[in-house]
Amino acid sequence: MTGITTMYRVLLVEDDARLAALVTEYLHAYRFEVMVVGDGSRALERFRAFSPDIVILDLMLPGMDGMEICRQLRAVSTTPILILTAREDTYDQVAGLEVGADDYVVKPVEPRLLLARLRALLRRVVPSTEVELESDDGLAFGQLRIVPRDRMVFWRGASVELKSNEFSLLLILARGAGRVVTRDEILQQLRGIEFDGIDRTVDVGIYRLRKRFEDTDGEPQRIKTVWGRGYLFSPSAWES
Repeated sequence: MTGITTMYRVLLVEDDARLAALVTEYLHAYRFEVMVVGDGSRALERFRAFSPDIVILDLMLPGMDGMEICRQLRAVSTTPILILTAREDTYDQVAGLEVGADDYVVKPVEPRLLLARLRALLRRVVPSTEVELESDDGLAFGQLRIVPRDRMVFWRGASVELKSNEFSLLLILARGAGRVVTRDEILQQLRGIEFDGIDRTVDVGIYRLRKRFEDTDGEPQRIKTVWGRGYLFSPSAWES
């Protein structure tokens, strides 16, 4: 198998931690990468850092309300915005669409419906891209193969036993192959928290992965450290 499974990046602006975790888990199963922001005042900053393909936006948020976030995002970007909120009032729906949202979904929502709405919006902006989000093929880089649905890893033709956190970390890095993934992004996806400058969970996980895949001699080549920024999974370094 060659190539990398294409996926989309979602910025989920939602202060309900339980709902955010459920949405994130569901979308991960369909090859979406999700960054969660629980404070409206940080949404614009995260948008600029994460460069998502689509935004899911709650309206009732601490720091800055969703309407204002939507207005400011639309002033600088054409990225699709889907409002996901408990507000059922028609006025709010109209107002949300008028300030720049592309769709409006009322909570509670069935996960499959949310997925369908996201796909529909993404098809509008990338209609020429054929993407199979439900493929079981997984990811392949040289002699490394990762099968997310079965949580299995193969290296040089042999199965590799990874702990749950190690597998999740490897998958996050692989899905971001070729770009720097920050500690903040990794912790958001692993544990739903932001990097506080002290937590060493990510660094320990990276060290263990490097040992597993013989990337500890000299300067690591497969999982590189980009000082002051994060880690880079190199797609071309897994050939041998």
